[in-house]
Amino acid sequence: MITACFSQSKDELILAAENEGRELYIRLHFLPPQIFYSFTNKFQRAKRNSIDLFPFLIGQKIKNFEVLAFERAFLIQFDSEDLLLIKLHGNRSNILYYPKEELNPRAIFRNELKEDKTLDWKSLRKELSLNKEIFFSLEGNASQFLPTLGKIPREWLKDKGYIEASVDEKWRLMQELMDMLDSPLFSIAQKDTEVYLTLLPDTYNIQSIADPIEALNALFYKALVVGNFENEKRKLLKAYEDQAKKTQNYIQKSSQKLDDLVKSAPPSQLADVIMAHLHVFEGGVQSAELENFYTNERIIVNLKPNQKPQDLAAQLYRKSKNRQLEIQQLENNIKAKKELLEELDTIVFDLQNISEFRDLKNFKKHHKKDKSIQKDQSSLPFRQFEIEGFAVWVGKSAKDNDEMLRNFTHKDDIWLHARQVTGSHVIIRKKGNLKISDRVLERAAALAAFYSKLKTESLAPVIFTEAKYVRKVKGAAPGSVMVDRESVVMVTPQGPDQEIGISS
Repeated sequence: MITACFSQSKDELILAAENEGRELYIRLHFLPPQIFYSFTNKFQRAKRNSIDLFPFLIGQKIKNFEVLAFERAFLIQFDSEDLLLIKLHGNRSNILYYPKEELNPRAIFRNELKEDKTLDWKSLRKELSLNKEIFFSLEGNASQFLPTLGKIPREWLKDKGYIEASVDEKWRLMQELMDMLDSPLFSIAQKDTEVYLTLLPDTYNIQSIADPIEALNALFYKALVVGNFENEKRKLLKAYEDQAKKTQNYIQKSSQKLDDLVKSAPPSQLADVIMAHLHVFEGGVQSAELENFYTNERIIVNLKPNQKPQDLAAQLYRKSKNRQLEIQQLENNIKAKKELLEELDTIVFDLQNISEFRDLKNFKKHHKKDKSIQKDQSSLPFRQFEIEGFAVWVGKSAKDNDEMLRNFTHKDDIWLHARQVTGSHVIIRKKGNLKISDRVLERAAALAAFYSKLKTESLAPVIFTEAKYVRKVKGAAPGSVMVDRESVVMVTPQGPDQEIGISS
């Protein structure tokens, strides 16, 4: 008797039954292309995210199971003469419920398959004559002779030279194939990440089982439980390895930039030369050839219209001072990135040695701060940039702004937004005690202005503060927040470029 019918994900249905005090569960997984089902005596239903389906099945007594001949489908027949059709048609697989003597289903599991709403289950019953006369009349056309042949049997025939063979040889190969398909031995094979069940000899066979129920259960476990673990582990490894590669590239480029800055002459030297030759520019002279007493070379100095040599020298002194700050910032960033690279290398090593789902789950829990790395980049609620070693995130929509602020942002991160207009939230990820330079802040602010209604303005106000001073008000519209202790910076809106890049 059916005691429960429920789903814990949009791609899976669980039927629970009881017979003389014994429990039985049928678990049907319909996430294309992974169409699998299993039979088990134990199943732990989740306390949350579980929904009851097909309520009219509860209390129904199972009368019989019928496999539809020459079709990838089977029926569960009840004493009431109601039917449950399990249709295993690849990415068109579905579960359909038919009340007694009704031609159209009353309910289906995958409602997006519109054609199933009018499917007469009797149309799936087929009668095929697999005799020699029919085969020869079809000139050995395998698809017409046996339309339900799957990919694996077709590949087997092809490998045996079926396409170029004579009709007599084709008949012999078809007979050999059908004999193997009638064999009670089931093989589970794995090629790369694909796990499948076959009745044919297979180079990639990993397990052979005589009992069909055991084979289905073994396939379900290997393909979904173990397979999903391996896929998730592989994705995580790639994400961390990619992050390590990006970090290594940053270290190399920044180290080269630092080396160039340190070796090149500071702008203050040119300023000194100009200040020592102020007399040359008397009388409105705008261009002069001067002796560079640092290098003993002759250099040409050009002033802009109405520019005084003292003003140019002052600019060069400021630039030289800023260069020292840039050098210091680069040194700090490189140091931080090297520490990050060591941490990533350790994480990759630990991840490579994980062999069970439980350990993988604990790993993700322990590395919650890496959510932006672990999650599929296309599904993240923000675009990712890097400005002078700092990660900068830009929300993709009002709803995404909320998710970024709520689930990814640390309280010490810097939050920015174009002032008094709609636009993306922007986050500068703060790394420990590293000071965020004015250049980084202004470039991030330029992004905030670019991704807002102020995009076309020549100069735009952008507010910024630490993320801990930004809060969501209950009931407020998506993206709306209250901000305390804000400051304002005026910037020219500027979108992504090669300097900061974009990852999603």
